[in-house]
Amino acid sequence: MRKKSLWEILVPNYDNSGNKYSLDYHHQWDNKVRVITGGLTILKTAKGQWVNPEGRLFAEEMIPVRVLCYKNDISNIIDITLEHYNQEAVLAYEISCNVLLKYAKKSNT
Repeated sequence: MRKKSLWEILVPNYDNSGNKYSLDYHHQWDNKVRVITGGLTILKTAKGQWVNPEGRLFAEEMIPVRVLCYKNDISNIIDITLEHYNQEAVLAYEISCNVLLKYAKKSNT
């Protein structure tokens, strides 16, 4: 049986020219991800640094976003993120596969 995991993906807050993405542009990405996962949790920005294969240092402000989905779904979300934000690389990592999600019981009143 396939099991969903809680994943975190790092979304850029600025483009490669240093221009901040608009809130509307982020909302477009949010909508694409919600279609796949049904929801997402957007955390406060964090500062990150990484070196690409050519040795170039990137210091970026990132937005950690958490989603509950299958492994193939997060792979699809990474592809969407690469294209939407025109990124060279996107990092996502599994936080846990031990996730409980409960829905309230609906009353007939």
